Amino acid sequence: MSVLEQTAPVETAAEPIRVDHFVRGKLVEGGAVRHRSRDLGVDFATPQIDLNALVAPRSELPPLLDVPVSEIIDFLVEAGQRMDFETNPYLQAALEHTVKVNPLPRRVVENLFRRAKHFLTPEGLRCSIESSFLNPAALDRWVERTDMHGNRGALRAFPPRMVHMLAGNSPTGCISSIAQGALVKAVNVFKMPSSDPFTCVAMLRTMADVDPNHPVVRSMSAVYWRGGDERIEGTLYRPQYFDKIVAWGGGDAIKNVIKYLGPGIQMVSFDPKTSISMIGPEGFDPAVIEDVADAAATDVATMNQEACLASRFIFVEGDRAGVEAFCAKLQEKLGLDRETASAVAHPLPVEVRDEIEMLTLMGDDTKVWGKPDGRGLVILTDEPVDFHPSNKTANVVHVASLDAAVRYVNVATQTIGIYPPERKLALRDRLASAGAQRVVRLGGAAKHVMGGAHDGMLPLQRFVHWMSDEDA
Repeated sequence: MSVLEQTAPVETAAEPIRVDHFVRGKLVEGGAVRHRSRDLGVDFATPQIDLNALVAPRSELPPLLDVPVSEIIDFLVEAGQRMDFETNPYLQAALEHTVKVNPLPRRVVENLFRRAKHFLTPEGLRCSIESSFLNPAALDRWVERTDMHGNRGALRAFPPRMVHMLAGNSPTGCISSIAQGALVKAVNVFKMPSSDPFTCVAMLRTMADVDPNHPVVRSMSAVYWRGGDERIEGTLYRPQYFDKIVAWGGGDAIKNVIKYLGPGIQMVSFDPKTSISMIGPEGFDPAVIEDVADAAATDVATMNQEACLASRFIFVEGDRAGVEAFCAKLQEKLGLDRETASAVAHPLPVEVRDEIEMLTLMGDDTKVWGKPDGRGLVILTDEPVDFHPSNKTANVVHVASLDAAVRYVNVATQTIGIYPPERKLALRDRLASAGAQRVVRLGGAAKHVMGGAHDGMLPLQRFVHWMSDEDA
């Protein structure tokens, strides 16, 4: 394979931000190739990508193959302890650069970085392994087995070779991807997003400080290229180099990967999802309405509604007066400063504002609380709006019953927050049948039970290459 030629974009007046790469355990510096961030239009420059260095030949066994999972967990935990924002210079530098290219406000990004060290705990890492594998020993060795006919064989969860297309809506999301790649002993290439080409390298440099020669470090690469660049993807996305493409991102990014799929290379897709809330009439009782509105606002405003788990549609059952009182309370709560949401998000796009104005002019039953200025907007309708609510906008949909709201759930519905929580039991089977992937208490969208499923799957189980040795 020859080194890929890349054409540098046209020079601009402003000096671009420098982005480092990390290739198989080594820091790579340089600014030969210019790019522009998708969200804020900021220029940054990366090193030239050397595909010869980036791709590990299949004749070379994965560095982590014979490293016990227990040792990998110990290493990740030690690295996690060093991800302390106050003392980690890589995280501090990543913050300064990330806020220039990411739509999240500085305070929210800093809060995420301060929580980074909590992503890598021994309990959480072990729980991910134990919930994903019937016999976790298959990650470390060949597990002998005999079937009901007396045929003997062995099974192993063999390390995969993976490209991870990282999402840009949560700057610390890459830490989970790094941990997952290490736990399955994969050879990993992380394609960083233009809205955060910094945090992944900061994490990998921290790991290299723990032990620059550790097999976990040598199994990791993080680079940036413009998504859809056929000169790179047409070379990398081949089964002789990689087994899986783990795709986080928007619809265009997922469609772009699909064209490279074929025998020997698979996609594990965490594709775009929409999350919702469902509230029964119990939520509009004057004794609880304040708390219910705050819980709903917490789910809507998460990451300023950039995250897939942030609620966008709230289906409510109850009398109109109670629903309208809830809408007014919800709009107030959306304007609060929270750990992962700012009081003021970016204003709504002009085209969405126009749609909302048309709704209010044409629909007698449409009511609006707030303004499209990023401080929180609530739109009450009898049917879901046609546009994608964003920038701290909630579409409250008045339905005859929560049972009737199930018809709006489909395979693109990720998280559903429900109040009162007791109604989850009656709804969850129907919601699962409709395609939903997760039900939580209202206000708990950003909270997780360790080792749980993600987007309807146990990711670690999907990542590995299952290999069978049979004596039948």
